Amino acid sequence: MLVLLNKPFQVLCQFTGRAGRSTLADFVSLRGIYPAGRLDTDSEGLVLLTDEGSLQARIADPRHELEKTYWVQVEGAPDEQALERLRRGVRLPDGWTRPARVRPLPAPPTLWPRHPPIRSRATIPTAWIECGLREGRNRQVRRMTAAVGHPTLRLVRVAVGAFTLDGLAPGQWRLADPGLLPSRSARSRN
Repeated sequence: MLVLLNKPFQVLCQFTGRAGRSTLADFVSLRGIYPAGRLDTDSEGLVLLTDEGSLQARIADPRHELEKTYWVQVEGAPDEQALERLRRGVRLPDGWTRPARVRPLPAPPTLWPRHPPIRSRATIPTAWIECGLREGRNRQVRRMTAAVGHPTLRLVRVAVGAFTLDGLAPGQWRLADPGLLPSRSARSRN
């Protein structure tokens, strides 16, 4: 089974948690499924859930190079040099990141309002970029944008491979066809 969930902001990406903290169990009542990869509590968007270990590995293991796509609101307006650094890979304390697919989004994407909203500061502009990664380090996108001088203000995962958020409001989920996942890693096809 494969479930697509639009994880809301401030929800733990697990089914159990501390008292007072919202978890995936508040939105998905199916039993025996687990997240295939995670989103931190401050991030929103697409989380894939499954009851199959092999499917979980195909989604979450970086060896399979399944691209995860994010819309990222950053502080300031990244110039081409900053975007190119993200594309080539950024040096973080735990090593260099793999190259990323990065492009500016010319207009803010149409998204649901976030609660609480991003704090607006009149003197500091913001911009949106799209970032595609084929690895998944802890808080990687946030650490990458900070490393190039543009801290992340809002982070929304909009796609995992061929699966997208289309039609899912925050907290909503639907079943998906696991056959849309590639069966082998991109490396093994070359």
